Amino acid sequence: MRSFGFLSFGHYGPVPGSRVRTAGDMLKQTIELAEGADEIGVNGAYVRVHHFARQAASPIPLLTAMAARTNRIEVGTGVIDLRYENPLYLAEEAAALDLISDGRLALGVSRGSPETALRGYEAFGYTGSQDPRGADLARPKFDLFLRAIEGEALVEADPKMSPPGRLAIEPHSPGLRERVWWGAGSTDTAINAGKMGVNLMSSTLVTEATGEPLGILQRKQIDAFREAYREAGHTGKPRVSVSRSVFPIVTEQDELYFGLRGGGPGSESQDQIGVIDGFRSTFGKTYADTPDRLIEQLKADEAVMAADTLMLTIPNQLGPEYNLHILDSFAKHVAPALGWKPNTEGPAEGDAV
Repeated sequence: MRSFGFLSFGHYGPVPGSRVRTAGDMLKQTIELAEGADEIGVNGAYVRVHHFARQAASPIPLLTAMAARTNRIEVGTGVIDLRYENPLYLAEEAAALDLISDGRLALGVSRGSPETALRGYEAFGYTGSQDPRGADLARPKFDLFLRAIEGEALVEADPKMSPPGRLAIEPHSPGLRERVWWGAGSTDTAINAGKMGVNLMSSTLVTEATGEPLGILQRKQIDAFREAYREAGHTGKPRVSVSRSVFPIVTEQDELYFGLRGGGPGSESQDQIGVIDGFRSTFGKTYADTPDRLIEQLKADEAVMAADTLMLTIPNQLGPEYNLHILDSFAKHVAPALGWKPNTEGPAEGDAV
């Protein structure tokens, strides 16, 4: 692990104890959090994307504002649900954002996780799926998106408006393809990401349940991804990220919020087995402990140490001040022992395969 960032689900609503009552609160506080994290030296600011829910939804305007108000921190998504997207419009938006941020975009996309709406992507106009989960919509959209950001001429020019030939999407941002990530929940999807030559973004769960810890399951995915990347003939240094809930307990307030997250079997300090999207899955535990114990626990997490980037899921409803405290505590007391390099030392890189 050489870099870390925060991953916000962007929850908001008038619930007891929340500092994020409205969508406006959430958006403005996320920008404020990115600004503060940039100053701390945090490497990344990432947002989840969900639809028909009181969570972050349309990420490009938010990320653009974050990029415009920061200098070094990477901004990205974890992940955009391609079932809901027009791939060519997304290519235009992503290129514009990448140019504004001077190449600080980490665009995570995938088929998408379960949504609150039943086949909600059909309400967005994307119909015709034969798969109950809409997976058959996402892959062809991703293929077209990649062709667009690579600068391929996709449509015939109107001879009344321009010289004969074909036209590509504009704007074009050189190198954007190297900053595209695929959100993989299984070994098969990790292998596909390697074959496509994109970066790998893994979550706090995998859609596999063998009885092995999440860290081991994800480490196997990472190894399979890198092998597929190499066998496909891709060169470079593909990035790999994993997400974890990590809370250093350094104050009485930390103890109050997270001290009870530890415990015996069945508590949040243990990996859990459940069902998501019809698959038996392994869900990651919550790491909440003193810094010295967290260092020991995270060093034992094989996926965390195999990845170049760790995304810390944050309780965004507690407000930016407290979440900056979490990030600062991790940066000061935990991350250096794991191999962290702050954003002042340059952009994060993957490992050569």
